[in-house]
Amino acid sequence: MTFSLDEMPGIQALERTMPDIPMKPGRPVKREFEYIRHGTQALIASLNVASGQIAKATVDNTRTEKDLEAHVSGLLEENNAAKKYHLVMDCLNTHQSEAMVRLASALEEEQIELGAKGKRGILKSMVTRAEFLTNPSHRLVVHFTPKHCSWLNQIELWFSILVRKLLRRASFKSQAQLKRRILEFVEYFNHTMAKPFKWTYRGKPLVA
Repeated sequence: MTFSLDEMPGIQALERTMPDIPMKPGRPVKREFEYIRHGTQALIASLNVASGQIAKATVDNTRTEKDLEAHVSGLLEENNAAKKYHLVMDCLNTHQSEAMVRLASALEEEQIELGAKGKRGILKSMVTRAEFLTNPSHRLVVHFTPKHCSWLNQIELWFSILVRKLLRRASFKSQAQLKRRILEFVEYFNHTMAKPFKWTYRGKPLVA
């Protein structure tokens, strides 16, 4: 199974101080520019590339290494019948963390000596951890997008849908409401809109 994963931190729970004035013939919707800020939430989402559905979405206050570990661990558990997992992610430091290495090594039939973080072995540095995570012989293989090219990750397309369909025009009275609305949108998207993304970029140079 192939999953496209990334985080969307700092999603603001903004409440408009006045309701929108509805559109009518010859006049678009009018929105109040002043708002009340109720804090932020962080979204971690994994897209099933084959189906186009969001396989797992986690909304919480932070997006730490532990948050990512819990998300990926749940993703693997919910799809434990898969013989092999491919995760497409950018080069964020938490994506090359000790937690990710331990998750990958736990899927292997034989126990692997990982060493100690910052000292020796596979866990010694971000470079050694990335080499382990990208090993194609493992059951869990991570594919890192090139530096400054995270836009190649398909989950970014879904994030843009989330912004356009929900976040840009909505008003949220609390962080809890923002979290609930995001998860409700994920369920709605999976049932009514999801389909595999069709790539149109053919690898041609973008400049002459």
